[in-house]
Amino acid sequence: MKTYDYVIVGGGSAGCVLAARLSELPDIRVLLLEAGPADRDPYIHMPVGFSKMTGGPLTWGYTTAPQKHCYDREIVYAQGRVIGGSSSINAQVYTRGAPEDYDRWAKDEGCPGWSFDEVKPLFVRAEDNDTFAGDWHGVGGPLGVSQLNPHPLTRRFVQACQQAGIPYNPDFNGPKQAGSGVYQTTIRGGKRCSAAVGYLNPARSRPNLDVMTDCRITRILVEHGRAVGVRFLHFNNETVVRAEREVLVTAGAIGSPKLLMLSGIGPADELKALGIDPVHDLPGVGRNLHDHYGTDVIYELHEQVSFDRYKKWHWMMWAGLEYKLFGKGPVASNIVEGGAFWFAEQDAPLPDMQFHFLVGAGVEAGVAAVPSGAGVTMNNYCLRPRSRGSVTLRSSDPAAAPVIDPNYLDDPYDLKVSIEGLKKMREIMAQPAFAKVVKRGHHPEDIRTDAEAEEFLRRSGRTSYHPVGTCKMGQDAMAVVDPQLRVRGLDGLRVCDSSIMPSMVGSNTNAPTIMIGEKASDLIRGNRKAA
Repeated sequence: MKTYDYVIVGGGSAGCVLAARLSELPDIRVLLLEAGPADRDPYIHMPVGFSKMTGGPLTWGYTTAPQKHCYDREIVYAQGRVIGGSSSINAQVYTRGAPEDYDRWAKDEGCPGWSFDEVKPLFVRAEDNDTFAGDWHGVGGPLGVSQLNPHPLTRRFVQACQQAGIPYNPDFNGPKQAGSGVYQTTIRGGKRCSAAVGYLNPARSRPNLDVMTDCRITRILVEHGRAVGVRFLHFNNETVVRAEREVLVTAGAIGSPKLLMLSGIGPADELKALGIDPVHDLPGVGRNLHDHYGTDVIYELHEQVSFDRYKKWHWMMWAGLEYKLFGKGPVASNIVEGGAFWFAEQDAPLPDMQFHFLVGAGVEAGVAAVPSGAGVTMNNYCLRPRSRGSVTLRSSDPAAAPVIDPNYLDDPYDLKVSIEGLKKMREIMAQPAFAKVVKRGHHPEDIRTDAEAEEFLRRSGRTSYHPVGTCKMGQDAMAVVDPQLRVRGLDGLRVCDSSIMPSMVGSNTNAPTIMIGEKASDLIRGNRKAA
């Protein structure tokens, strides 16, 4: 039986950060376990490959429970199952959220040490930004962050936003979030910079770090109130490894609560009903799930000027050649180039809705294309949803998918903001900047009333791939981890990923998850310097 100081369960964004940072200390032995394969698929590393990644073998293949506020639809729920996790399959949009999000965690939600002033240096430390520097941005960090040269349609989008009253903002990760502009992306040198590429790959040669892929974790081993190791299947061979210091769970907002519950850590009565012996009664495990419920509008163009043209083989070949020779062109784009943060309620203290503009239609799994094959897409969500759902076990079988119920639109506030977002998207697309290129609205064709908007939202909305909160951090009875990310009531066990967010940040969630990995590494290391 092999023994390590730290066993990290989950090779996603936070897991890769932890493995890299902890293994900087040469006297620390680290094992990183990942359920999925290595990141060899070429589509991972081409930024445009995001469009191929929202379905298929590098995801867990999840769907939600029937959503009672969305006509009982079961919604496809993509989560990465590959080294790098969702940072290897996402749209590479890099946004941190508003400073007030982290101040809320610290002041109102029982998480001292997590204010923006305290986590901002971690964001800066992570960055290798090709455009911005100074107090708000880092240069030379592990994570490549770049500013794209946007497509002409993205430029039209930013102009249309300004015509619709949303001013230009060159940096959503600066002092002011509100406005419209071009997203920063986790792309470096024309290639995706996942957490695996930025953090893990440079650390792989270290003799004190082992990385194992294709490992299905079945149980955290607990002895006398302390986590001492994990049991897993590696190509169907059962293996046990021990952790002398800590087991660090970084399996994400779905995988982390699932593993805890399979290990007997969670709501005791529910576990007993499934035939699982409770090890530690912790009622908050799997509760507090929330996610951004996204709504897409799709427009048909007069002429084929979007990235949709590259779906035809001869254009595809041309784009591939341009990328191979010069590292530029459509393949080097994440498609989701432009965006905006704005106010549904004009007296809101922070932007409460976020927009993404995609230079194409039918880009993601489950999102329709236009009949002519020439379109663009815009989507929106309520930034800080109030609806709460859960992740629960379907059975005691580790191979069984959990029951994922985001409980979308349960709170009327989420619906209200989403309706305002739908109206604003249609207003933006109707501006003069788009007049010469947009032919008509395709999805939806027309909406005249709030009732029609509500019906459209309930019938067509989907996940934005941002689940958080299921092992929430705090000090109340439903908190799963304390502000040091230690599982409450157990020794030797921490959860260190997006599941610990007590509430949603107002942005995409990958950058905050990487920050959580950085914060966790400092907490574990005690801020010791690498030798």
